[in-house]
Amino acid sequence: MADTKRQNTGNKVPVATPNIGVPNMISLENALCGAIGARIRLTTILPAHPTLEGTLFTADPLTNQLALSSNQNPTTGSSDWHILPITSIQSVTLLSLSSPPTSNFSSALPALVPLPPASVLQSRVDQAIARLKEEEARKGKGVGKEAQEIFDALYRTLPTRWSGANIIVLDAVSIASPYRPEDCRAGEGVQAGLLDRVKKVEEVIREDEQASRAAEWASEGRLNTVLMD
Repeated sequence: MADTKRQNTGNKVPVATPNIGVPNMISLENALCGAIGARIRLTTILPAHPTLEGTLFTADPLTNQLALSSNQNPTTGSSDWHILPITSIQSVTLLSLSSPPTSNFSSALPALVPLPPASVLQSRVDQAIARLKEEEARKGKGVGKEAQEIFDALYRTLPTRWSGANIIVLDAVSIASPYRPEDCRAGEGVQAGLLDRVKKVEEVIREDEQASRAAEWASEGRLNTVLMD
């Protein structure tokens, strides 16, 4: 072992530096994982971004990618995001450590909106479930597309529900397949005027559907004529 020589350095004090061997080295990926949340400056081999500076959002050793947030707007919380391969990094400079987390998230950007009371949240859940049940109830079981279209049109005009494959309007008139005006039947004690009203509505619905189909057929016919010319 070489002798250690004392040198006269005046007021200078020699600084001992540890001999770091290969076993003590850590990979760049692990080092970046330990710096998540810190502000860093990167030098890369990428021509478009030779130097990048921002907050390290994440570093994934599995995909060998990192995400860096820069130019954060303190008002809106928006940032420019950069995702680049870790292998493209030439050097990393640590500018500042990540701030310690706060217990109440008061510094979160964008600002977090306080949750409403539990009763309000439960009411929203109940309303959403009710809407889903209502939408499901409007879907006929084992009926064709035309029957569903007639039901939807009636539903927009009058209180309507399904009873098996029959359409029930105003809880008084039943419409059986094939759902024509003459297929309307009124229950006992129902006024004739109510049955006539439902028939009239269905006649209008069918006239509108026929006009719509005619327009589609005419459009297809014009298209075929153009394609054949």
